[in-house]
Amino acid sequence: METTAILLLHCPDQQGIISEVTKFITDNKGNIVYLDQYVDKVDGMFFMRIEWELDGFLIPREKLYDYLTTLYAQRYQMKFSLYFSDKRPRMAIFVSKMSHCLYDLLARWKAGEFKCDIPCIVSNHEDLRYVADQFGIPYYVWSIKKDHSNKEEVEKAEMELLKKEDISFIVLARYMQIISDEMIAEYPHHIINIHHSFLPAFIGAKPYHQAYERGVKIIGATSHYVTAELDAGPIIEQDVTRITHKDTPESLVLKGKDLEKIVLSHAVSKHIQRKILTYKNKTIIFS
Repeated sequence: METTAILLLHCPDQQGIISEVTKFITDNKGNIVYLDQYVDKVDGMFFMRIEWELDGFLIPREKLYDYLTTLYAQRYQMKFSLYFSDKRPRMAIFVSKMSHCLYDLLARWKAGEFKCDIPCIVSNHEDLRYVADQFGIPYYVWSIKKDHSNKEEVEKAEMELLKKEDISFIVLARYMQIISDEMIAEYPHHIINIHHSFLPAFIGAKPYHQAYERGVKIIGATSHYVTAELDAGPIIEQDVTRITHKDTPESLVLKGKDLEKIVLSHAVSKHIQRKILTYKNKTIIFS
């Protein structure tokens, strides 16, 4: 496949942005292969994702960011991100003891669904090392004491690993520890989490049992970017399934796990494809 450049941008909505950007690409012999745009009428903001082939493109890729900054960023009050398709994202997976999301991510990666590299799996327990071994991925364990007295030391070691492996984003595949503000600041909108959608109604242990006792009729899962405010980051993907009085706490757990796997994998896929743009506390998901 041809190497492409991927540009994600947003700015105040105004006339001529699409024509200016597309003219810049075509004038420099770029072949546009994807364009999707959206206007938020409430905030008056324009969002766009555009991708073009670099074969024969007149501007060297190492100078492209500077060109876009000089020509458009200041003129249109534009914020943008620039990616290249031949630079594969590098994903670190954080896990604790539950294997369903980890297995699903690794199976999709092995099948070629995720165009990324997975240099490491990080955990606070030894339990899932056998899964990492099955897929030939290094597995690192840093146990966290119950009083969290060593948490700062553990996260420092994790950060050193992430830097060494040149990690571009992190997936919390049912990692049952709170990420510090310092780590979040190092990976803004690049840490993806998954959890059941009962929050904030059923807080704490055994949420599916709480849902069973309450007689809920719909259960769901939510994947979002991690922010300093717990479980309140920009939502990437959600799904639900209906349940009935015939369901048991055990069947709710199984249905919930299925939803979590699918929702997390869809969120990860969109991130890898560079089809997510965050604005305020929301996401624009391009088709």
